[in-house]
Order: sequence, then structure tokens, then C-alpha cells
Amino acid sequence: MKEIRVLALALFFALVYLAVLFVDLLPISLKLGSYASQRFFLLVTISVVSVIALSVLARAEGRFIINSIWPVLLVSAGFILLSLPRAFSPFSWAEPGMYALYFSGFVLAGCLPKSSQQKMDVVITLISVTAIMVTFYGMATITVYIFALSDDVVSLTDYIPWGFVNIRYWSHIATWVLPLLPLAVLIGPLKNQRLWRFLVALGSALWWWIVFLSSSRGTMLGVIFGMLVVAILMGRLAMPWLKTSFRYFCYGVVAWLLLSVLIPSLLIDDVVVRSLKADSSGRMPLFVEAWHMSLVEFPFGMGPQSWLTHEIITEGYRQSPKFGHPHNMYLMWAAEYGWLMVASILVLAGQAMYLFSQRRKEIAEDGAKALALTAFTASVSAALLHAGVSAVFMAPGSMLVGFAVLSVFWVLISGERLDSKRKPTKRRTFAALVIALVGSGFCLVWINNVRDYHAAMTNDEQVYYDGPSVGMLPRFWFHGNFPRYGPTEKD
Repeated sequence: MKEIRVLALALFFALVYLAVLFVDLLPISLKLGSYASQRFFLLVTISVVSVIALSVLARAEGRFIINSIWPVLLVSAGFILLSLPRAFSPFSWAEPGMYALYFSGFVLAGCLPKSSQQKMDVVITLISVTAIMVTFYGMATITVYIFALSDDVVSLTDYIPWGFVNIRYWSHIATWVLPLLPLAVLIGPLKNQRLWRFLVALGSALWWWIVFLSSSRGTMLGVIFGMLVVAILMGRLAMPWLKTSFRYFCYGVVAWLLLSVLIPSLLIDDVVVRSLKADSSGRMPLFVEAWHMSLVEFPFGMGPQSWLTHEIITEGYRQSPKFGHPHNMYLMWAAEYGWLMVASILVLAGQAMYLFSQRRKEIAEDGAKALALTAFTASVSAALLHAGVSAVFMAPGSMLVGFAVLSVFWVLISGERLDSKRKPTKRRTFAALVIALVGSGFCLVWINNVRDYHAAMTNDEQVYYDGPSVGMLPRFWFHGNFPRYGPTEKD
């Protein structure tokens, strides 16, 4: 039974990474495009996981479940209830439904494993699959690198990172996975295998190289922030992870010097090395606009996707380049769903911090669990900081990897679920069945609404391309400037 469970988990995590890192190799990507393919995969994933998890937990002892999930139910209900005033707007349920299922999904999934051993099985499975897929992507990047140099490409960032419609969507993934890679050589059955340790180090070095190559400031700051958080909260328990993380960072610096400076300089006359910027890259007018939006109908927000449809408030944003989101998830949620929504998310964050403190006390003498909690806390902390300057919880690839990481993080911080030895009553079994049927029905209706949104967006693309050229503005779809405010919408 254990082997089947681990194999199923490994397959699920592998599919997640396949859909994120290698989506262009999938047949569905040829039909829908990589962005839309990832979005549909995300929606199906969170729907299935949420319905199954809630049905399973409905048969368990009620008190533990209610105490564990009421904060996330508050968050999920908030996205739905705060969207009701715009219930009849076009495609108004696509995003609130996604966020309601996303948050509830990773918390419910995190409550499923019962015993300590089951929890560690989940952790080891995810970090093993992560290390394999990340290393494979890194080695494939070397192939792209060789072809780029053979064609005398002076700017490697035109080709690397590859497989993403936007260079920053790759950096979101790096923020999630880089803190997990050191854990792959610190715990698990392969931790003492030299080949495994070499491959993980190679993958880490290549990903850090791409971070430096693409000047991914959000990833750099996020990972450093995650390291500081666990250094403070975990203390000496985090030292093995911190040492390994720093070593991998140094490997990345060496890889950058070798692959981005030395080798290109020997082969190409004019090498372009991307430099770090100290400015906000045009984000500040977006932040200010989102802040003013959040105050228009305080504390309820202006409605789902109102960032795309509202009349511009500030002159700074009117004069600045437009994007499908304000590059700050928290301000976007405040602007569209209100500060009440942000407050409910803070309640969930408070529960997470409380559970973390409880587990921190319990695992002080268990090195493997302490290291696992360290790595996943660093990963989540890095992503939460990165979300303050980028669309970490909007880009579908980032949301997919984040869903897996957040689920396992919740597995680590949630207590052991000690169900009653008695068999579930017929009433509980019936309730679980009803939940499964009703939940599945709602998810199918919602996904059908999303399909309609996708069809309308696809039909609108020609209107968009015939208008002024402003580039793609990714949001829910890659053509994220639909629905939008203005005459073109009415035409």
C-alpha cells in the first residue's frame, strides 16, 4: 500500500513539473498554447484535489478537521462572497473560483497524511522528483546554450531560460524550487549516493546560473529572505541546510563566470551580460494605482479582474506601460477583492505561523523533520516575498509548483490526524458522497465557464491584434487584456 501511494504521488509531482518545465513538448500545447494548457491543468488539478481531500476528510473525526480548516474556508468563502456584487459581469467567476479552490486545495491536501511516516514519505517524494526534473531541465539548457554559442548569439537571455513565454515566469519556479534542492542531499535514501549528490549540485548550479544570467532580482531577494527567516526561526537546526544552500549558491557563481563570461568571451567578440537594475522597473505607478483602487470601495474592492476594466485613477499609471496585473499580488487582491480579503488571508497566515511554532517545538530532536521544515519554510517565505513584486500567484506554472510546495508545507506543519478506530458511520459516509457529488458538479460548471472565457478570449485576439500594438498583457490567459475597458470591448 505504501509503495502504491508513493508511486502515485511521484507520478502526480512529475506531471506537475512536466506541465511547467516541458509544456511545449506536450501535444495539448500545440492546440491551446503553453500558457492556456498550464491554466487548464492547474484548474483540473485544484478541482480534483479539493473534492477528493474534502470527501476523505468528511469521513474523519469532525473536531480535528473543523479546527484545521476553518481559516482556509474563510479565505475561500471570501473570494466567492466578495465577488457576488459582480456576479453577472462577463466571466466574473473564473478567477475567484480559482483562488477559492487553490487555497482550500493545498490546506485540505496538507491535512490528509495521518502519521509522521506518511508525512516524510510525501516530503521525500516531492524533493526527489523536484531534484530530478530540475537537473534534467538544467542539462537540457546546456544544449540550448551550445546551439546559441554556435550561432554567435551575443545575448543568451534571448534563448535562456527556454520553454517559458516570459522570462519572469521561469524565475517564479526558481524561487519555489531552489530552497528545496539542498534538502534532497540531506534526507532520504539517496542522500549518501555520490552520483545523486553530484547531479543535485549540478542542477542547483545551473539554475543559479540562469538566475544570474536573467538578473532575476525577485528570486535572489526571495531566496535570501527565506534563508534569513529560517536562520532566525530554526536556529542551529537549519545549519546543515544553510551550509548546503550557500555551497550551491557558490557553485552557481562559478557556473555564471564560466558559462556567461569566460567561454562567450573566448568565442564571441561582443558579449552582452545582463546587469542588475536598482530601480523598480516601472512597478511603482502600478502599486500606487492598485492602492488607490483598494480605497475606492473600501474594504470590499472593485471586483474580480477590475484591474483590467476599471477607469484609470492615477495620472502616473495613465502615462506608464500597462500590464495585466499590478505586479503585487497583495495589492491586486486588495484592489479587486478588498482589504477584507487580505485580512482573511492574514488569518490563514496566522494559523500557519501558529502551527509552525507548534511543530518547531516537537521536532527539535528529529534532524530529518527539522531540515524538511527548514527547506519548505524557506521556499514558501521566498515565494511570499517574491509575490510582492511579481505575479507569483497568477502565472499558472508558478501556481502549479506552488500548489505542490504549499501542500507539502501544510503537511509538515499540521498535526498528526488521529482518527477514531471506529469505522466511519453511515452518516459520515453519506455526507462524504454528497460532498463529492456536489463539489464535482460545481467544479464542472465552473470549468465550463472558464472554457467559455477561453473561447471568448480566443475570438477577441483578432480584434486585439488589429488594434494598437501594446504587446501581450498576461493575466488569467496569455491574452490577458480581455475583458477590458474601452471602445474595443464594445466593438
